This record gives sequence, C-alpha cells and structure tokens, in this order.
Amino acid sequence: MLWGTAGAITLGFLLALELVARHLGIPGPITTQAREVVYAPKSGFLLYASMGLTMVVLTWRQRLIALGAAVGIDLVFLAVRFATGALPGEGHPFGNGALWVMLGLVVVAVARRTGPERLLLLKGVGLGLLLVTGRKTGDTWLLITSRTRPVTLDPYIAMADHALGNPSWLAGRLLRASGPVGEHALDYVYAQLAVAAVVVALYQLRHVAAERRFPRHHLVRTFLVIGLVGPAVYMIYPVVGPIFAYGPEGGHWAVANLWPNTLPPVTTPFKLPFDEITPRNCMPSLHTAWAVTIFIHSRQGPRWLRSAGAFWLVATLAATLGFGWHYGVDLVAGVVFAYTVEAALRSFDRGWDRTGVWLVVYGTTVFAVLLASYRFLPMEMARHPWAAGPLLLLAMASVVRGYHRTLRLWETDLPTAPRPQPQPELV
Repeated sequence: MLWGTAGAITLGFLLALELVARHLGIPGPITTQAREVVYAPKSGFLLYASMGLTMVVLTWRQRLIALGAAVGIDLVFLAVRFATGALPGEGHPFGNGALWVMLGLVVVAVARRTGPERLLLLKGVGLGLLLVTGRKTGDTWLLITSRTRPVTLDPYIAMADHALGNPSWLAGRLLRASGPVGEHALDYVYAQLAVAAVVVALYQLRHVAAERRFPRHHLVRTFLVIGLVGPAVYMIYPVVGPIFAYGPEGGHWAVANLWPNTLPPVTTPFKLPFDEITPRNCMPSLHTAWAVTIFIHSRQGPRWLRSAGAFWLVATLAATLGFGWHYGVDLVAGVVFAYTVEAALRSFDRGWDRTGVWLVVYGTTVFAVLLASYRFLPMEMARHPWAAGPLLLLAMASVVRGYHRTLRLWETDLPTAPRPQPQPELV
C-alpha cells in the first residue's frame, strides 16, 4: 500500500510538471528522460550511479552481467555515433547502456519474477530511476522559475547577507587566487554531488541483496524529498545569486558589476527584474542541503566514508560561495532545511512521538523566520551585523543541536529485552 501510494503520487506529480512545462514551451522531465534512451545523456556518470543503486538487489553474478550489458550497449552506441559523425557537443557519449539495463530489469521483474522477489527488483529499479528522474525534475523546475518569476529578490538577500560579512565576495576572491586548479576541483565536486550521494547510499544498502529487504531509512529518500520540496520555495523566494545580480554573468540585468571585488552598498532593497533564462534557484541552497545530508549519513560509516562526507560538505560550501552562485544566508537556510527534512523522515520511520513532532515544528519555524527576516528585515540586519549575524548562526546551530540531541535520545530509547519471570516448579 505504501509503495503503491508513493508511486501514484510520484507519477501524478511528474505528469503535472510535464503538462506545466509543455504549457510554457519547455521540455518536461518525462520528455527529457525518454530522449536519453537514444540520444546522448546529460550525465552518463549519473546514469551509471543510478544503475549502481539498482544493482544493490542483485547477486554479484547478476551485477557483473548487468554491468557488462550496459558497457556493451554503450560501446555500440559510441560506434554508431562515431560512424555517423553524431558525437554530442554537450553531455556525455555514454550512459544509455545503464538506462537500457534498468529498463530491461523492469521487464525481467514483470515477466520472470513473482511475489517478494518481483517487488524487491522493482524497488531497486525504482530507486535508480527516481534518482535520475529527480535530476530531470530539478532541471524542469529551474526552467519554470525563470519563466514564471520575472522579478527576483536579490537586493533583499544582499542586504541581509551583510549580517554574515558577505562571505560570497570573500570566497570569490579566494577562489580566483587559487587559480585554475582550485576552480576545476571545486567545479567537479559541485557537479558530481549526486554521485557522492550514491557512494554513501551504496554503503548503507550493501546488505540488501543478502537480507532481501531495504533498510527503513537511507540517504536516497532524504535526497529525493529535498529535491521535491525545495524548488517550491524557489517559487516563493526567487533569487538568482550574486554572480548574476551583482556580477558579470548578469549583463545589463545586473544591479552593477560588483562581485567579487566590491561589496554592495547598504541601500534600500528593491525587486529586481531579470531575464527569462537564469534560474531563480538560490533560496534555500539545495546543494548545501544535499551536502549536509551526505555528511549526516556518512557519520554512520567507517573513517574513510566519514572523511569523504566531511570533505564533500566543505568543498560544496566553498564552491557555492566561491563561484558566486549563492549568498551566505542561502547556506544558513539550506542547513536548517536539510536537518528539518531529515528529522521529519526519521520521525515518520520511527513513529511520530512528541519529541519528533516538536523537532520538526521547531525546524520549520526557524526556517520560516529566516525567510521572513531576509524579506522584511534586511536593512536592520545590514545596519546591525554584529547582532544579526550571531543570531542567524545561533538559530541554525540550535536546529542542528536539537536534531543530534533527539537522535541520541532515540538511539538510547531502544526496547529492552523482558526479564524472565520465575516459573513455578513441581514439588
């Protein structure tokens, strides 16, 4: 019932998004995903990572067969593209094979499996396809924000960001000073965030094939929920980022060419008209939210996984600020958003109790207060940074501390084995 309901809701959401996108004259998530069955995919790495998630339900022999089939199909596609001169100018020339294998496993599940084995295989394929579909859904959301939100609120965010010392301006100068090596490294980390999530998820799901069941909670669920709910906030709070609103990428739409060398002056904010191309995808920073989620789930792994999770979090934060794609206050909101979503999903799995409800309500309240303060109190925050800045960080830290304190409480509140009762003996 739960999986069927979730599947129906997901399908209905994708169809609705597809219709909205078609109405606006842009490709929807179903269309873009269907094209990758034949055309060069946008990210071959993501498709192979998604196939890796699917293969957690397979035996090692089945995994080798699936991987070999995917590579073989890609070699055929590559040979045909090379012979016809149709090598892609954008995207990757590989990845179709991984998608074909996942679709083939659906056929195998329906035609050759029955009962729990069929359900387990369909769950594995659904998990892999959901990761890809989530990426396509996010791309469609970004196009929708640029078409339906003609004005942005960047001047409000820039003023509120004075409370944190405008960290994007400082990070931008530091990244430029690092040269092309630093820029290419952070750009790779930023672009391959989903692949890093798959690595952590594969560790969490490593026992699925042996136990024939999925764990109650894992990274992919939180990752997908963040991608589903977060873009709705983009529609409420459209922001394009400092490199567009205050930098060279904004062209004549920008307020001025200030980023990253000159801080924006403290002036009364206003609604900024912008083009119909640039996504309004800054508030909150979902890359920050996803990186925080990877960090949280990597804490349960071995040292190498914990180190990788910490590195990916720090590098993602540096990239979001250093490339001018986000303001500092975006990151604060992203952290609160990630912990609140994670708390809600863990509470749902455990069974809602008073502690879980209060944690989710508190996180949601803090998130709403942050957005309201950015919108209605930016000048006060800019004029009193030594008061507003610590308050922002304290609010964020209180949500993080509340989550970890509640999690420790849940972990210690495990049911104890009942004591054996004395039994009467025959005399």
